[in-house]
Amino acid sequence: MIRIQQVKLAVGHTREELKQKLCRELKLPREALLHYEIRRQSIDARKKPIQYVYTVDVKVREEARVLRRAKNPKAALTETRPYELPKPGRESLHHRPVVVGSGPAGLFCGLLLARAGYCPIILERGKPARERKESVERFWSTGELSPSSNVQFGEGGAGTFSDGKLGTMVKDTAGRNRLVLEAFVEAGAPEEILWQNKPHLGTDQLIGIVEQIRRRIEALGGEFRFESQMTDLILEGGRVQGLKVVHTRGEEKETYELLAEVLVLAPGHSARDTFCMLQGRGIPMEQKSFAVGVRMEHPQEMINLSQYGTDYPKELAAASYKLTRKVTGGRGVYSFCMCPGGYVVNASSEREALAINGMSYQARAGRNANSAMVVTVGPKDFGSGHVLAGMELQRRLERAAYEAGGGRVPVQLFEDFCQGVVSKELGEIEPAIKGTWTFADVGGIFPGELKAALTEGILGCEQILPGFARKDAVLSGVESRTSSPVRILRNQEMESPVAGLYPCGEGAGYAGGITSSAMDGVRTAEAVIRRFGKTEDGK
Repeated sequence: MIRIQQVKLAVGHTREELKQKLCRELKLPREALLHYEIRRQSIDARKKPIQYVYTVDVKVREEARVLRRAKNPKAALTETRPYELPKPGRESLHHRPVVVGSGPAGLFCGLLLARAGYCPIILERGKPARERKESVERFWSTGELSPSSNVQFGEGGAGTFSDGKLGTMVKDTAGRNRLVLEAFVEAGAPEEILWQNKPHLGTDQLIGIVEQIRRRIEALGGEFRFESQMTDLILEGGRVQGLKVVHTRGEEKETYELLAEVLVLAPGHSARDTFCMLQGRGIPMEQKSFAVGVRMEHPQEMINLSQYGTDYPKELAAASYKLTRKVTGGRGVYSFCMCPGGYVVNASSEREALAINGMSYQARAGRNANSAMVVTVGPKDFGSGHVLAGMELQRRLERAAYEAGGGRVPVQLFEDFCQGVVSKELGEIEPAIKGTWTFADVGGIFPGELKAALTEGILGCEQILPGFARKDAVLSGVESRTSSPVRILRNQEMESPVAGLYPCGEGAGYAGGITSSAMDGVRTAEAVIRRFGKTEDGK
């Protein structure tokens, strides 16, 4: 294949225009271009008119001769290798591997194990995606929280109720990123995610997609057990022998033991009861820094104009931004999980505690843009050397947010946040919030040093994005679940010092976001496959 980079075309171009451009780049007649595949698409808004910029792989006959004749410095030979599963190892595996958690890490670990013939059992404390959606929408409308099936817990994990961003900064030479994206496309995602620079899937698409991935796993011999929570480990001689499970059926609960030599632990960043159990069992863990802050809403049109300029092509997707500032004292304040055309959502998972997140639908057609504006916190902020001290800081902030809003999402205009007064009326921006909200002192949720850092950081971002620190920007709190507050230790083979235990994903402290979590699940499956052979009957 020949890879051509920096292929630029106007927004709104056709497929035929792209093909013609490729032929011109290689000085080819149209019929000589046998096939092409877009590898990357990004937007160049630095000059007007705004253009799409492509990297494209082209198939032609006599590639070397074509390159010599074209003399195009943007074109070169390339070779792409398809992802390959490792060969099974030699150690005996007498029981099926068990995966705890069906978020991106658990789901893709289960998918790879199923493809390799290991017939995994996937445990999920929450409900299947569509039933989970009902629980979440009931919570948003009535405040009735299901602690086991909510924005954080259930099929698909926390990412199901998010913007569904599929970008990642993870360097990948093994093809895992492409593997994950292709699996999403096979499950119903639009093909464009394979080449978009910032691909995303909205909540409205993710629910059906995770269902399709589950069905694929089941067709390959895997098994899902919903409303089934791991409550304890069965350990002997420094290794996993199995786990204890509580299965909920309406008002009834059934407790049973499940034997397993391989236990993949992908619990998500909000599995606090699991972290407590692991700590009590002596599973090696350590504190981990994360970030806390607020969600900040602006008109989406303001963001579009700032990023694209006036008279921008309406075919362009809702614009995003990425902001970062270093403030007095050395802390970093930055935008996180930016949701163009999205919503702020009540993402609580514990009673009398309130946490928020951002969410978009696939079209990103909402009137507001929102992003978390967060400040980094670490062990010096936790107030204790206890491994779960960061988790307790999250809880303190969430309880303060719950009390500030009386159970509703607390909201404050930025000017009032700076001055420490409760807002009385909105400006031009009407909050787009899933769940009920009320005016409250959002700034009062935070210790003084953190509030001061957020204030300084947001004011500083005005220099980068004019209008960002506008007086009537809507702030809500508290954004506390940016990442896991702990890291469950593992070695280069993805295994805990407790043999047979494989921590992975965002909850274990090794990823951040859907794609990196999914890729970490793939890496964990590879480690299991390389070490163990299949059970004799596959089940």
